[in-house]
Amino acid sequence: MSASDTTRKDGRLPSQLRPIAIEPDFVATATGSALISAGLTRVICTASVEESVPRWMAGRGTGWVTAEYGMLPASTGQRKQRDATRGRQDGRTVEIQRLIGRSLRAIVDFKALGERTVYLDCDVLQADGGTRCASITGAYVALARACQGLMRRGKLERWPLSGSVAAVSCGIVDGAALLDLDYSEDSKAEVDANVVMTGDGGLVEVQATAERTPLSRAHLDELLALAAGGIDQLRALQQQALDAAAEVDAEESTA
Repeated sequence: MSASDTTRKDGRLPSQLRPIAIEPDFVATATGSALISAGLTRVICTASVEESVPRWMAGRGTGWVTAEYGMLPASTGQRKQRDATRGRQDGRTVEIQRLIGRSLRAIVDFKALGERTVYLDCDVLQADGGTRCASITGAYVALARACQGLMRRGKLERWPLSGSVAAVSCGIVDGAALLDLDYSEDSKAEVDANVVMTGDGGLVEVQATAERTPLSRAHLDELLALAAGGIDQLRALQQQALDAAAEVDAEESTA
């Protein structure tokens, strides 16, 4: 079956994202924040700034960005026990939060950030596939909003982000390449991939896993092309969210 013949349960085309919404400044008490929705997946992303760095970085004149990730107990329909109750994080949580941190650090000028740390917290309210990708995409907006706030308050001499970053899932399902898998597609995919890219098309990370059928080079190229198209759309939505928030800032400054 070719991708063009594929009918998805929600009526999407193979190259079509789920409905995406990014609401900036969703958490008023955070330095920067965003609520991102990708279909039924919803993640709150916040950025908190501390005027210090880890001890091993002190005195270098550079900053740091790190991330934490978690899923609320009812986010998957079957209650997920909190990590604090178990007394440890599970391996998946550690893997994802490291991915989020690596992805965002790829676009940060740490010298421009100065000796301060930005903590990015991504909390999944509802999961229907693609939570790590939604976290990265939303965390960028939260980080950018935090940096805009630091600039307004005169704490930064220059903009510390070299570009944008976003992520999207894709995979081979019933022989067809599909973009932005929901849980029902992801759970039966022959190949499952998560792609992180900068806004100018640079690859930050590609995670691809084949189930039952080895991944061919042709399929990998097809998936990367699908992901690039999806990330172009995500970048535009990120910018729209940031532009809308900047307009509110401007109105408040003149009020």
